[in-house]
Formats: sequence, C-alpha cells, structure tokens
Amino acid sequence: MKRWYGKLLGFFAGAALMRGNPPLGALIGLLIGHAFDSDWFKLRRDNPYAALGLTSDATDAEVDQAYRRLISQYHPDRMAGAAPELREQAETKAREINAAYDRIKTLRKR
Repeated sequence: MKRWYGKLLGFFAGAALMRGNPPLGALIGLLIGHAFDSDWFKLRRDNPYAALGLTSDATDAEVDQAYRRLISQYHPDRMAGAAPELREQAETKAREINAAYDRIKTLRKR
C-alpha cells in the first residue's frame, strides 16, 4: 500500500460531516479517500511516447534510438560543471525519460 493518508483524512472528515450518522459518513469518506489514494481522479494520463518525441506506432528500434539520444543529451553526468539549477533540470528530465522508456518496454512485453 503506497498511500494511506487519503483514507485517514476521508474517514475523519466523513464522520465529522455526517453528525447524524457518523459510521456511514466515515465509510463514505473512507471510500472517497481510497479513490484519491488510488489515483482514480487523475485527469491527465501521461503518454510515454510523447516524452520520447514518438508516436505509438514507433518501432522498437526507433524507441531505443530516441531513448539513447535523449538520455545522452540530458544525463546528469554531462551537467557536472553546470549551475545547480541546470543539474536539477537535467536530473528531472532524465527521470522522465527513464520512466517513459520503462513504461513503453512494459507495455510492449504484454
């Protein structure tokens, strides 16, 4: 279980808001908290292909080539002598690239 605080807050908020029937309010709050913890309300789904500058019909070779090109450009080791802000941006971008590449590989294994 990754996150739990949505359930906890939902439980207490539901119980407090439904003073006439606290157990029902707590149950409803718990369910809503679980939905938030599980990212059911996530409005935007990340597209791993867009992070690599590709479309979903790209071949495996194109995915590998785009990954290698981008990670060589944004790898934090290449920014060793740069300003701390640039190193932080490079680390963030490298994390996004790695996550997108891992997600594509996982999707294509199925």
